[in-house]
Amino acid sequence: MPIGEGVMYLGIDGGGSKTKAILVDAKNQLLGQGIAGAANPLHGVEQTITSITLAAELALESAGVARSQLSRLVVGAGLAGVNLPDLFEIMTNWDHPFAQFFLTTDLHIACLGAHSGADGAVIITGTGSCGYSSVKGKSLIVGAHGFPFGDKGSGAWFGLEALKYALLASDGLADDSPLKDSVEQALQAKGIDLVGKMVGATSKKYAKLAPLVMDLADQQDPVSVAIVQDGADYISAVAKKLLAQGAQRLSMIGGVSQRLQQWMSPEVVSRLTQAQMQPEFGAVLFAKRELLSLDKTA
Repeated sequence: MPIGEGVMYLGIDGGGSKTKAILVDAKNQLLGQGIAGAANPLHGVEQTITSITLAAELALESAGVARSQLSRLVVGAGLAGVNLPDLFEIMTNWDHPFAQFFLTTDLHIACLGAHSGADGAVIITGTGSCGYSSVKGKSLIVGAHGFPFGDKGSGAWFGLEALKYALLASDGLADDSPLKDSVEQALQAKGIDLVGKMVGATSKKYAKLAPLVMDLADQQDPVSVAIVQDGADYISAVAKKLLAQGAQRLSMIGGVSQRLQQWMSPEVVSRLTQAQMQPEFGAVLFAKRELLSLDKTA
């Protein structure tokens, strides 16, 4: 579709599995969208840069704009991993091709989107997991340690726990469960060969094992129930920590969020509210706020 001259805004949501980009005009009209690979610099800065650039180009292309017009874009990007200061600095110093590039965490843009820019809290339970609240100008991050160091209750964590169980069971050191057979079938390997299949695996690859655990938990397999309940208890604890900061709204987003809620504290689930916008729209809000702030100080 044809677009007139003027600034365009690109919202980027970069995580451990994929990068989503939306292109909007000054009136927030959606012009185009793009999806590319993972954009968590903790697992590769070059991959992150490639994914952001490709997602931006695809969003332009879907809007009928030449990919060469990247220099017209004001970009707000929320990325997993940049809560680590070193990675934030690396990405901030990227010689990007855009008119402006404003960087924050995926947590921040998820919260902005979930509550349309107002105060609130959000828990992400997708490939990774983390919690974030913003209340009266004060923000709090809970978790966000990255896989495999943290991300408890996430898809990757469930996958890792399933693999660890399968290895223990193959040595006869854990109770029998159909989860062992499910993992072996999924990876087409048994015993120590399971390790060979997952050496160097990304969090995304581990997360692909998560449905095995959750499906069997739904069928009341005791081993799978114990894993899922452990993850759900952690996410409930994160939620309670965020609510204690005074957040009036709490949303959960991510690929695991819906299935996890049945295992979480009813007290927490009763406080959950539907996210009003997706994180990539929160990234646009962030970009517009940062650009306005620049204009005021100019």
